[in-house]
Amino acid sequence: MIHREKADEHRGLYLAPGGKLEANEAPIEAAIREADEETGLQIHRPELKAVLTFPDMGDSPFGDEWHVYVFHVVKFSGTLRDDCSEGELEWVPRDKLLDLPIWEGDRLFTPKIFEPGCFTAKFLYRGSDLQDYAFWK
Repeated sequence: MIHREKADEHRGLYLAPGGKLEANEAPIEAAIREADEETGLQIHRPELKAVLTFPDMGDSPFGDEWHVYVFHVVKFSGTLRDDCSEGELEWVPRDKLLDLPIWEGDRLFTPKIFEPGCFTAKFLYRGSDLQDYAFWK
């Protein structure tokens, strides 16, 4: 996990490594690239677990509508980097993830990442407050 130190909407929260798609990049390619850039680790066989939508009703903390692809990774190689431009890297045991300061929506979807199958969900925020959400299998 990354404990965000950058001065943005995520400051002080924990997030999994990730980022935006680059031109002509598939979500799985972005996951592999972002994991390497942010952690120094090369991930192998990432499994798509969720497609999340964060609509923008004009007051989203994210500034625009986001579509997020969430992958679960079990196998990786490399060495965890000492310097991450996004914040401080920290290994967190799975059973401690929900104890971290994270977005309310993240608290809802994180356990589902470890269940069989893939799902989709929508999270509507007004400012930093989660207003509504829905899950579909």
